[in-house]
Amino acid sequence: MVSKIKFDDKGLVPAIVQDYITGEVLMLAYMNEPSLKETIESGTTHFYSRSRQEIWNKGATSGNYQYVKEISFDCDYDALLIKVDQKGVACHTGERSCFYNKVLNNSPNPNPNLNYTILYKICGIINDRRMNPKEGSYTNYLFDKGIDKILKKIGEESAEVIIAAKNTDKQETIYETADLIYHTLVLLNEKGIELDEVFEELKGRYEK
Repeated sequence: MVSKIKFDDKGLVPAIVQDYITGEVLMLAYMNEPSLKETIESGTTHFYSRSRQEIWNKGATSGNYQYVKEISFDCDYDALLIKVDQKGVACHTGERSCFYNKVLNNSPNPNPNLNYTILYKICGIINDRRMNPKEGSYTNYLFDKGIDKILKKIGEESAEVIIAAKNTDKQETIYETADLIYHTLVLLNEKGIELDEVFEELKGRYEK
C-alpha cells in the first residue's frame, strides 16, 4: 500500500498525528518513504526533518514516544493520518497537542468527554521532568527523595481530602482532591505504570 502514496517533488508527504483514544489532533509533521517504512517496522513514529534534513524518531530524546495503532491515507493518496498511543506530550512546548493556539473558538462548551486528557498532559509533564530534570521542580524533588517520600505525600493528601470533605467549603475539597490526583500520577510514573492501565482496570470493573 505504501507504493500508492503520492510523495511531493521533495519526496515528502504530510502526516497528521491523532490520539487513537480521544481523537485529539496532536501534531503535523512530514515523512519521506524511508521514515514511513521505519515507522511501520518499528511501531513508533519516525519523521523527516526539513530543517535538519534527516529522519528523527519522536520521543528518542524526550521519552514522549508515539506508539502507532493505525496508518491511513486520504482519497488523493497525498496525506497520512496516523493514530497513536501518545506517551507524554506531543509538543516540544510542553503542551499535549501542538494545536493549542486558538484563531477562532465558537465552542464555549467543549466536549466534556475530552476533559480527562488533562491527566495525559500532566503525566507527560511528570515524565518530562523525570527524563529532563529541572532545577527547582517540585516533581523532581519527589523523584529525588524516592518512593517513601511520594507515598508519605499521598498519605498526607488523602488525609487532607478527608478533612476538606468534612468542611462546608466545596472548593477546598476540589483543591485537595487535585493534589491527591497529582501525587498519585507521580507514584504511577515512579512505578512504571501507564495511565491507560488504570483506565483498563476501571473499564473492567464497569463492565462487570
